[in-house]
Amino acid sequence: MVLNLFAGTLFFGLLHLIPAALPKHRQKVAEQLGENIYKGIFSIGVLLSILLIILGWRGTETAFVYSPPEWGNLATVILMYPALYLLVAARVPCRIRRLIRHPQLTGVFLWALAHLLANGDSRSLTLFGILALWAPLEMILLNRRDGIRVKPATTTLGADIKVGVIAAVLYIALAYGHVYFTGIALSYS
Repeated sequence: MVLNLFAGTLFFGLLHLIPAALPKHRQKVAEQLGENIYKGIFSIGVLLSILLIILGWRGTETAFVYSPPEWGNLATVILMYPALYLLVAARVPCRIRRLIRHPQLTGVFLWALAHLLANGDSRSLTLFGILALWAPLEMILLNRRDGIRVKPATTTLGADIKVGVIAAVLYIALAYGHVYFTGIALSYS
C-alpha cells in the first residue's frame, strides 16, 4: 500500500504543478472544456489523490528509515502553530500576506518539515518528504508564472488576531484529535 501513498502524494503534487508550470496548456484545456468543468475535474483529481493518500497511509506498514533528532518532537510542536497560521492566512486577509507571497504553500512546507523532524519512518518520509519538496517548487513555478508581485492592501490588527485565534483553535483540535484521524498519538518529549 506504500504505492498508494506514494502515488496519491505524487498525483496531488503533479495536479498542482502542471497548471503552474504550463499555464497556457491549462488555459487551453479550460477553454475547451469550460472553466467550471475544468475546475470540477481538477477538484475530483485532488479528492482522488487525497483518498489514495489516506488509503495508502492507513494500509502501509511503517519501516524505520532514520532517527529523528531528539528535539524533533518539540520542534514539531513549535512549528505547527505558524504552519496553521499561514494556512489560515491564505484564506483570511491579514498583514502576513504582505510579507509572504504564498502563505498556504509556506504553511504546507512548515507542516511537512515539522513532521519530518519528528518521524523517521518510511510512511512519513514518503508523504511529508514529497510535500516538503513540492511546496517550494510550486512557489517557484507560481512566481515565474505570475511575475512581479503586487502586495495586498494593508489590513487591521483585528484581522491578524482573527487569523491567530482560528489557527489556535485548529492547533488545539489537531493536537487532541491527531490520534483519531492518523492513528498516531502525539509525543511532546
